[in-house]
Amino acid sequence: MVHHFHLSLQSGCDETLKRMNRRYTINEFREIVERIRNCFEDSILTTDIIVGFPGETDEEFNKTYEFLKEIKFYKTHIFKFSARKGTKAENMENQIDSKIKEKRSKLLIELSDKNELEYLKSYIGKKINVLVEEKENGFLKGHTSNYLMAKFEGDENMINKVIGVKVKGVKDFTLDCTLE
Repeated sequence: MVHHFHLSLQSGCDETLKRMNRRYTINEFREIVERIRNCFEDSILTTDIIVGFPGETDEEFNKTYEFLKEIKFYKTHIFKFSARKGTKAENMENQIDSKIKEKRSKLLIELSDKNELEYLKSYIGKKINVLVEEKENGFLKGHTSNYLMAKFEGDENMINKVIGVKVKGVKDFTLDCTLE
């Protein structure tokens, strides 16, 4: 079982979630995250966030930003709100300007990249197992049990096998490893 959980948050602000017609609160979401992390020590969590949903104030966006800082998702997939024909949100008041959505999106991407790198760097010096999937540019590449990408030098006969490696660094959001 891969210890990678994708939990679609959408917003880190209860007021925005209510306008989105989501039936959960930030505190309920926080409890789920805590349960997963207590059950799966090496779990990674990813999420989706929509920025610029109609009526999202600076204060509401800041609540989302702070919640994401607190939870420290491994990766956050950020989407700028775009009205879909026939939805309730298409005709909601207080549509958000595209420049504001772009600015908010960039801030969340920066936070996501920071969290991802910090998490990956926490593996430096550790021994991990990698399911080798392919050879690319002279390196074997594959995923760990919690779905982190890793690469190392090795023989093609290692493809489709679980191989023990040691993490020596991080490059391009990938664990850079050596054979044990």
